[in-house]
Amino acid sequence: MATEFLRCQLRRRLFVVNGNKIYFEKKYIRHLSSGEIATALRPFYFSVHPDLFGKYPSERAINESSLQSLSSYIQSLQQNKYPRPTDLTFYLRPHGTAPTNNGTFKSVKISLGQADIKKTVVSILSSCNLPTTYVDNLTPSKKENINFRQEFRTKAYNYEEQGGNGNGPERNIKKVKTESLSDWLSENADLSKDKLLALKPVREEVVRLQKSLCDKLFLKAILWECGWNISHFRGCLLAFQALAQHHVDAMTVLKGRTLVFGNDTGVSFDGQILLNISEVRNNWLDFIKNVVREQDLALKTVPMFEKSLSRVLRDIQVVRRKFQPRTMAKTYEANLIRMTTLLSDYQGRRGYPKSWPDTLAKYELVVEAESGPMMVSPTGQFILPCSCPAFLIVNFISENINIATELLDKYQIMKEVEKTIYEECITKLGLISLKKDDCITPEPMIACCSKLLQNRKELRPLLEGTALTVTNYYSVMSDGQICIPWNWKI
Repeated sequence: MATEFLRCQLRRRLFVVNGNKIYFEKKYIRHLSSGEIATALRPFYFSVHPDLFGKYPSERAINESSLQSLSSYIQSLQQNKYPRPTDLTFYLRPHGTAPTNNGTFKSVKISLGQADIKKTVVSILSSCNLPTTYVDNLTPSKKENINFRQEFRTKAYNYEEQGGNGNGPERNIKKVKTESLSDWLSENADLSKDKLLALKPVREEVVRLQKSLCDKLFLKAILWECGWNISHFRGCLLAFQALAQHHVDAMTVLKGRTLVFGNDTGVSFDGQILLNISEVRNNWLDFIKNVVREQDLALKTVPMFEKSLSRVLRDIQVVRRKFQPRTMAKTYEANLIRMTTLLSDYQGRRGYPKSWPDTLAKYELVVEAESGPMMVSPTGQFILPCSCPAFLIVNFISENINIATELLDKYQIMKEVEKTIYEECITKLGLISLKKDDCITPEPMIACCSKLLQNRKELRPLLEGTALTVTNYYSVMSDGQICIPWNWKI
């Protein structure tokens, strides 16, 4: 019998089917996340942002145009596209430095032609004589071959085995060696409280601005989902307030919506309006005027496509992943259509396994972008890429349905326990706030909070009046937040 080859080009991945053997061959390059890019380019944005050139319209216009082109170039690289090489001109204004008497600034020309996002960021910073230390210290690029069946098909990731967060093998919770929590707090708690006190007026102004904008624009909420501190949040709120005052009519589309300042611009499939804090106000205005209504059309059809996929897959619940990265409504709609078509064709030709229950209504399915892995999240959800062949989807569900059942039941219990112990921690430790990073699932959060309560007599004097975040490391943030690892030791 002749060998059959089935090749599916999925972005930069290739499935090779030879008899019953399935291999996944891929050159893997460690891409920077949106947050890492924003952090790396922060000194650059602070030097070229158009708002710094209010009295110099010519330089402001050039920087606005160049920033738009740069944003488009970086976005294309993140989507594994290869944009056309280009040269961009920027005017630099170092902090605390005034222009010369004739209003001239130093100009730089940045050549963009790299196909690697990390090299692009380094090139931008180097062209402006800005430090590249942050980027250099990130995990270096590496290339490796991955066996698809071993790495993604037969392995369901859960917290006990992988320490994972539901985002795949590259974002695991690492059990780092920690120093004593009490010793570390003794050295750093006062520093945290000093920073919190210094920024108290800023926090109060942020609350006032949030309430004022929500009341005037009838917004449901305004969120800050960015690694920058609260002073930057205030700056964004002030900039948006000025924009809203001058363009009242354009803001009517925001009524009843949630506004999110972060690293993306778009309309999420939850209907939230996302504004990129690195973009200028005019970009925000153009998006609100021209794009929001257009993307709202996709929001109205998304539930219909989710229902269609659910029906094709025995009434499985099509849901959105806990801690899922922001996804635009139109992209999500296309992903749903693609998976529905694949499974519908498969069902018509072969039917589903007899071992499956009559209904999958108890289970949850999350549809990911093309480049995502096949996995069972720590919360028991099937997380599957929209581009995966239908027979792999069916096999994966069959092999992991028992694991998903166990994790789903466990998560429902843990979620309620976490909520109760969370409130108890805030009260008994006298905390201003208690948060956790997205990578911390309920089980480690419960373990962390339980230990905090068990040692509250020793820890309350140190933690009282602080804002605490549970994550993987020790740190005092610039706004005074205390970060501690979930697996701390007393």
